[in-house]
Amino acid sequence: MKPRLDMNKIARGLRAERKGKVSAGGGYFGAMQLLADIETRFRVPVGGGRATDPGWTERRLVPLAPRTLKRLEAIAEGVRTRSGVNVEPMQLAGLLLEKSTEQLSEDDVNDLALKRARTVAWSGRRLRPAKPVGKIRGTKTVADLVVENRE
Repeated sequence: MKPRLDMNKIARGLRAERKGKVSAGGGYFGAMQLLADIETRFRVPVGGGRATDPGWTERRLVPLAPRTLKRLEAIAEGVRTRSGVNVEPMQLAGLLLEKSTEQLSEDDVNDLALKRARTVAWSGRRLRPAKPVGKIRGTKTVADLVVENRE
């Protein structure tokens, strides 16, 4: 097992100050960040067994599409071959789910809720005038037809 790095000691040695976590997105740096999280957080339980995050106490079933599970299996295999850390696909899914929920802001949650309800939040700006799509036949306008149908 690799020795754990003491980030506070490194910061003191560099005469630096720790400001917080930096989260990487996709690509190479995102993959390296994910690998570092797995190596840092997953610990083998005292009684033995599969390494896991000790903070994970809830167990839930998560439905997945077969292509998602295959992708998770491929990523987990890549982590195993590159780092030697044995991680299962659903452990990886839990870690990714945790990271993505931490990055969601309140505005993102509201946008998701509005999209789910098939509504749009109005920004307060007026719409630009648009050219009519259909051709007018006759002298009546849409407003005239609406008023006519009310009576």
